[in-house]
Amino acid sequence: MHSTKLVAATLCVALAALHGRAVRAQSIDSTGGPVLTLDQAVQMAVRHNPLHLQVINDRRNATANRKAAYGALLPRFDATLQGQYTQSGSTSIQGVQFAVSSDIYQSFYSLGLTYNLGWSSFVNPRLQNANVKAADADIVGSRITVQSTVTQDYLTVLQDKAKAELQDTLVAQAQIQLDLAKAKMAVGSGTQLDVSKAQVTLGQAQVAGLQARNQVEIDKLRLFQEMGVPEPPNVQLTTQFTVQPPAFSVDSVLELARQQNPTLNALRVRSKAASLGVSSAKSSYFPTLQLSTGLSGFTYEYANPQFLVQQQMLNAASCFSEDSMRVGAGLPSIASACQQAVVTPERAAQIRAANNQFPFNFTKQPFSVSAILSLPIFNNFQREQQVEQAEASRNDADYRARAQELQLTADVTAAYLTLQTQVKTVQLQEQNAAQARQQLDLAETRYKVGAATYLDLADAQATYSTAENDRINAVYQYHKAFAALESAVGHPLR
Repeated sequence: MHSTKLVAATLCVALAALHGRAVRAQSIDSTGGPVLTLDQAVQMAVRHNPLHLQVINDRRNATANRKAAYGALLPRFDATLQGQYTQSGSTSIQGVQFAVSSDIYQSFYSLGLTYNLGWSSFVNPRLQNANVKAADADIVGSRITVQSTVTQDYLTVLQDKAKAELQDTLVAQAQIQLDLAKAKMAVGSGTQLDVSKAQVTLGQAQVAGLQARNQVEIDKLRLFQEMGVPEPPNVQLTTQFTVQPPAFSVDSVLELARQQNPTLNALRVRSKAASLGVSSAKSSYFPTLQLSTGLSGFTYEYANPQFLVQQQMLNAASCFSEDSMRVGAGLPSIASACQQAVVTPERAAQIRAANNQFPFNFTKQPFSVSAILSLPIFNNFQREQQVEQAEASRNDADYRARAQELQLTADVTAAYLTLQTQVKTVQLQEQNAAQARQQLDLAETRYKVGAATYLDLADAQATYSTAENDRINAVYQYHKAFAALESAVGHPLR
């Protein structure tokens, strides 16, 4: 109970937000339930219908692709920071063993700019712009579809309600006829058979009324399902519709449809996008230019700095050994150079300090710039395949747009002719209903004075019921035909 009250309150607030103070003052009817106009139902469906929201959400893909296409006109920037640890041991490089007796820490950074430029870089933004426009047209088309469906469902509920009210009238009349049959039997001018027939007629009318009310509730559920919100209790549909001949010609609505129909506009835009797709595919025949530059640096540190000191000591000892052999062979001495390699405490401290690089004491690499101009010569006919596929897609898009134009002409013309027919049908059914009402009144009068049998009265009652049902159906079929014409055109006509 609490949830249904909350839904009703939510609907009332939503309706009030749509139409301001005037709606807030009228948002509750005499039964205590919220009222719902057709415009409010359409607006709520546009905000909450899941299928329509899915179409809106799909536009994000198109806008993301457009952003990426424009982004391709800008250089790419990459930053890398890498760390590495190597355990001491023997490493094989091209079959040669290198032994290191200390763990090693390394780090590396790079900042790079890369710029790729080709013919497709200029075509793709136009292509993705066209796709975004097509997505916008899809949203408009989805909105028209939602509006048409909600309008049809709204009219169906009103049609069901009119039929239910007719059944209430028929039940009341059947009760009056039953009372009249009983009164006639009481004074001796009627029979028990007439009373039994009247009771059956009343029961049938009550059953029909029960089913009519149930159909109203079922179609209300369908309406709120299309709106994308739960149905509050006792909601009342209040929009009134009038039947009048259309004030426009078939040529005018056809011209409007060719300009405004969102489905046709979306296909036209996609046809243009497909043509740009052909240009993008042919761009693979043109050269591409790639420019790249960047900065980089590295660190290399032994976990045991004493390893470097020992290496330097070994180098110094090796130098003095070589000097001895040189002097023995009568060659000039290199003792002065070897003396510089001697590891003093100060020199050992310098070696240890120079080893302290990891992780951010980087040694910069030389700056470089590269340019690559590539021209594809032969790629196993893949370019030809891509161009053929793009041209086939373009032709298909053109054919779909042409087919939609033909279908649009047929649909709008058929909907217009149906609307014209429904106008005349409503006029005829109203005349039939009025005549059936007169026949029923006459039959009741004659039955009261004994000039007609109950069978004559029952026949008149059945004729009136059929005529009234036909009149109601004709009225709402007219409104549904009008809504169908608006949906075919893709633009409101009233």
